[in-house]
Amino acid sequence: MRRQKNRKPKQAATTQSMPELQPDAAGVDIHPQSVYVGVPQNRASVTVRCFGTFTPDLIELADWLAECKIRTVAMESTGVYWIPLFELLEERGFEVLLVNAHHVKHVPGRKSDVVDSQWLQFLHAVGLLRGSYRPPKEICAFRAIIRQRAMLLRCAASHVQHMQKSLSQMNLHLHHVVTDITGVTGLAIIKAILAGQHDPAALCKLRDRRIKATEAEVKKAMSGNYMPEHLFTLGQAFVTYCHYQTLITECETEIERRLRGLAPMLPSQSEPTDTQPTDTQSADTKPVDTQSADSKRKRRHRQDSNVNFNLTSEYERVFGIDLTRIPGINVGTVEVVLGEAGPTIPQVFRSSAAFASWGQACPQTNKSGGKDLPVKSKKGKPRLYTALRMAAVSLFRSQTSLGARFRRMVARLGTPKALAAMAHLYFRIIYHLLKTGQQYDESVYAELEKAYEDRRIKNLHKTAKQLGFRLTPLEEPAT
Repeated sequence: MRRQKNRKPKQAATTQSMPELQPDAAGVDIHPQSVYVGVPQNRASVTVRCFGTFTPDLIELADWLAECKIRTVAMESTGVYWIPLFELLEERGFEVLLVNAHHVKHVPGRKSDVVDSQWLQFLHAVGLLRGSYRPPKEICAFRAIIRQRAMLLRCAASHVQHMQKSLSQMNLHLHHVVTDITGVTGLAIIKAILAGQHDPAALCKLRDRRIKATEAEVKKAMSGNYMPEHLFTLGQAFVTYCHYQTLITECETEIERRLRGLAPMLPSQSEPTDTQPTDTQSADTKPVDTQSADSKRKRRHRQDSNVNFNLTSEYERVFGIDLTRIPGINVGTVEVVLGEAGPTIPQVFRSSAAFASWGQACPQTNKSGGKDLPVKSKKGKPRLYTALRMAAVSLFRSQTSLGARFRRMVARLGTPKALAAMAHLYFRIIYHLLKTGQQYDESVYAELEKAYEDRRIKNLHKTAKQLGFRLTPLEEPAT
């Protein structure tokens, strides 16, 4: 395929003039093998140029923008093609905005790469574009590592399934007698099988004393057909799984190193409230024993790879508060919050509603003629929304105020909608805590819960009276 470097494209008609708020603006339309750049009419004889995507081409692009005295750039792209140019222009001192492709659609019949760049330049010049949020460089670097770790975990999980398939083909029912074949007993037995030990009596002696299956049950499960081809596939899956575990450990070490280098969030300028509930709090809550809840929460946390490194304390240092106090939120979820949104959420988003909307936790609005029209949800969901939705799953049996609220949502809305609503509530709670600098405290729900119970009792008395009955409270048993 021929390269299109420095080609002089056909110029499109001049866009209708409007008051310019950004006279030094340029528009960039990025593709995998070409980059179209449009500048104002009075800045160059050729207002639209096409560049390649190699690093020397991008440097030439930045030099041309500097020659045209461009100060701010709006770019549109899909995938990850925009990242090298975005970082290069930021280093050169340009103000760079990455805009959503849905926000820059133009009239039909004018679709071309040349017109795209000119249209971007015009919209940015008249102040009609809004850049997507991109965290600071150190947060972006941290995010790249945690995304890599998540990818490695998914790949390692697939090879666990491959090991289980090979064992099943040999009629070895290891997964029926141990909960996790990658645990102490499972890995010990798999290593012995690959080392040539196929005697069920010898294999059952490798069981850990903590598993519930008896020695006789393990011996029976390890009686099978040790076919060479299945042993071969089991060995390859086991070696690959161990390799991924090594890579995951390296990622965790890098995460710890970068986490130590993050500066703590500056204290908020907002005055913290005393015990008044905010819009993130509900009457459907109950006070619980905070100390017992904290002890259960700590047991659910991911174990730190370094015993001398406390992830919970480090995240509390960066955010200024301990987000793991929120029921359902653990260290892994806080890690995603930091990597995807950064620690300065209140300084970036104007309100909790804006933060939830950025995370796609809000339904889209489509109203015409005073009527609400049906709206399709966007394809895919951000990682932060997915993480908070998974955190809400743990509230099914949580004996906390959020757990009680979530179960009421499930009864009223159904599980899928309740998970979405709870993810939205998590967005608002996190924003409020970071803005006020408060630790999560469920004791503030006591008064609201009492008011909620009083309303229920009042409604019950009203219903009984309408039906011709009278309610009398039961006497409390003597203690």
